[in-house]
Amino acid sequence: MRVDVGPLGGKLLEVGVVINNSAILLTPSLASQCGFSMKIDHLGNAMIYTSLQNCFAQNVVTRPGIQLAEDEIYQMAETCHYTAWACREIICDHNYMEASECSRTQRGHVPVYMISAFMAHMSIKTAALSFRMTTITFFTPAEKVMKVIDAQRSGHGIANTPKRLVLRSPKTSPETYTQNVAGVPMLVVKTSTVFEKKWLVTRIDAAAACPIQEGSVFFTADTITWYLPRRIDPLISFGQPKLLEVYMGIDGQRLDAAEIEARWYSLTVTDTYIISVIPIGAVGGYYKSHVQDGQYHISYTVEPMIEMFWTEDATHEGTRYKVFFPITTPLLPRPPQVTDRESLHTERVFKLELGYFCPDVALVNITFPSEVLSVTECRARGINVLEHMSPNSSYKVFTLEVPFTDPVVQQTSQEGATVYSLHLVFGLVVLDDFAPFSHAAYVQATLENIVPPSVSGGCDYQNFYILVKYGTQGLNFQTAVGKQILTQSLAQQYGFAENGTHFSFVVPSLQIVDTTRHYAFLVILFMTLSTSSQAVELNLETNTIIKEFSVACNFISSLTECFPNGTMTALAVKLESVPGLNPSQLTLRDPTCGPTYSDERYAYFVFTGNSCGTTRKFLPNMMMYENEISLPDELGAKRASNSEEPEYELKVSCYYDINTTYAVAFQPRQRRNEPYAENAKGQLQVAMRLALDDSYSVFHRVEDYPITKYLQQPLYFEVELLTPASPEVSVELENCWATLDQDRTSRPRWNLIINGCANPVDQYQVIFHPVWTDARVQYPSHFKRFEIKMFAFAQDQEDLSRQLFVHCDVMICDARNPLGGVCNGQCMNPDNGNKGIRLHIIKWLLFFFARCSPSNAFNVTIAPLLD
Repeated sequence: MRVDVGPLGGKLLEVGVVINNSAILLTPSLASQCGFSMKIDHLGNAMIYTSLQNCFAQNVVTRPGIQLAEDEIYQMAETCHYTAWACREIICDHNYMEASECSRTQRGHVPVYMISAFMAHMSIKTAALSFRMTTITFFTPAEKVMKVIDAQRSGHGIANTPKRLVLRSPKTSPETYTQNVAGVPMLVVKTSTVFEKKWLVTRIDAAAACPIQEGSVFFTADTITWYLPRRIDPLISFGQPKLLEVYMGIDGQRLDAAEIEARWYSLTVTDTYIISVIPIGAVGGYYKSHVQDGQYHISYTVEPMIEMFWTEDATHEGTRYKVFFPITTPLLPRPPQVTDRESLHTERVFKLELGYFCPDVALVNITFPSEVLSVTECRARGINVLEHMSPNSSYKVFTLEVPFTDPVVQQTSQEGATVYSLHLVFGLVVLDDFAPFSHAAYVQATLENIVPPSVSGGCDYQNFYILVKYGTQGLNFQTAVGKQILTQSLAQQYGFAENGTHFSFVVPSLQIVDTTRHYAFLVILFMTLSTSSQAVELNLETNTIIKEFSVACNFISSLTECFPNGTMTALAVKLESVPGLNPSQLTLRDPTCGPTYSDERYAYFVFTGNSCGTTRKFLPNMMMYENEISLPDELGAKRASNSEEPEYELKVSCYYDINTTYAVAFQPRQRRNEPYAENAKGQLQVAMRLALDDSYSVFHRVEDYPITKYLQQPLYFEVELLTPASPEVSVELENCWATLDQDRTSRPRWNLIINGCANPVDQYQVIFHPVWTDARVQYPSHFKRFEIKMFAFAQDQEDLSRQLFVHCDVMICDARNPLGGVCNGQCMNPDNGNKGIRLHIIKWLLFFFARCSPSNAFNVTIAPLLD
């Protein structure tokens, strides 16, 4: 029988048994005497094994806990079917050997009645008219006679039923001895028990033999090979044995041939041995971290099981032999490796990967030449430290991102280059025993010193002449004239010439800037026109690589264009005499008529002769339309009071010939169809995840669900808006609740969040966690995080095998216009309406389960304590 408990999460585990409503703690000595053993794996999961013929087989094993109180005991019933008992049943467990012998009348043995003897300090009870156990002889191999009560007090378990005798001895007992069987050392216990009844004396022999790891297990760099003798001589009574069945298993459960092949195990039966081969690292085992001489090592542990059944040709009696054999490899050195992502050097950041470790290793701090920083302190100052697990959670990797600008990065200059170097020591710890170790690393990056392109130029009476020198990076930038990309065809118009280190082009002074488009390139050229002096200025603007370049020339030009349809355009240019002017604030006479396009250097206006305050005046044979460009009155007055700069005013005039007639021809055509608007559909994706802890850095995978949790254990939920990737959208929690069914409308229902707020009647209210920008979170408004304590519905406290489902309604809101309620990021009045898009999310958790296995193993997940 096997009982699964966990994960323990660092808690102390004690196991007890219940006898007549009294709890007795299972100590190591009592466990080996009564047929109990336990192991705990690297994830904190405990497995408790118990012989079906243990001292308390008619009682119920309790739930593990530090204290045993009435409300902490859960009786669990499960029916499992097993094959008939063999005449001899032998078990080799972690800490004891057990032999169960049937009565053999042909050897002078007779059935005896039940004798209960399960505690050394308890008297031996005898049934009426039954035989009485008096003495037991241990063969070590010399004979050693002891009274039965003395053998029990020394730790041996001895009991019998009307049909069987059960002998159990600790593996560390002085009554055991080592015997070489077919070259394999085995631990042996052999006994003969005497029963007396008035004038009649009878004897029953019992023996067990279990392999020892030293001498039966051999390791290579990749495999574990276990040799078990096919003929175990200390257990053979008469004649030649005939092997009928051989099974292989892991953790007490048989594996069929397909499972053995899928795990890359092998089982071979020869004339002498039963050979099991297990790859190191295979499924079924686990790695464990160790620190030896300050260096990181690992070991691999796996517990194979071999089950055999044979008969002897003289008696035809069957023997079933089962051995649980935990194997741990010798310590394997695993020096940590540091990998530098050199491709990110151009982004001026070190990205280091430190691995590979078992899951039981944690990064505590990092030592730099000038200071020691904890992981939390590193993150607070912009050094990103993350922890990553492999998909099967078999190993762990730490990543570290250090910007070149951080003080811990040292800089030195070489000829034409800068060397960035980083010395650091990772401080790590193995969590189980808190054994510290460290790993030092040094990385450097050499970056060529970049000489940016340089620009020079001049002009004549009608053109700008521009000369650009590439610099050390060559021609790795794009150029735009005005707002127009300098394509190959446009370059030909501007007389583009290139010689490998420079290029030049010529821009006509009347090439007006394109005001309808905007580009951002490493090099941007655009033109502006000055005011009354009619001087034209060419400017070269760049990003941080190229400094601003400016050249000014005087050309005869016009600031105003007049079109036959009555449209007028005007260009108002910022002058050196008014450096504080903002061209975007300029207007025509009508203050509502602002520029069609503007930037920090000029404003471009488009208007008609009958709009924006334009006046009309008749002249001989001509008509004049006139307007003015200036600051609005209130801005002009404010500017005059705060500045000594002159006022800005530009008159715009257009003249039209009265006596000129223009003929316009057109051909009307009937519209083929009416314009229409079509509804469009989009998709919003929202995900709900369950994090492992409150750092929200590692989450349960989809295949992990359903997930087992204890009562009052915290659950960390995260809701994320996956699309669209826009900071103008936010996700808000409206209502969250729990049900016992996947149907979100099912009853009973317990509210967790109501209208964006924690349920006020909940004793353990929801805890909301803030979201900060990091490597995974680009827009914190797209995330919501909250924590709840695990709980069970009151009507389910008698059956904690139920599943619990958590549902959430979320609102997708416009962050620029929250419109109140949940979208306003605060508790909402239930009477108010909601404005947003409501989405429904569901996640589920499984708590407790039980099942039977086919190889005399009974699997139960222990229920949690009620709080």
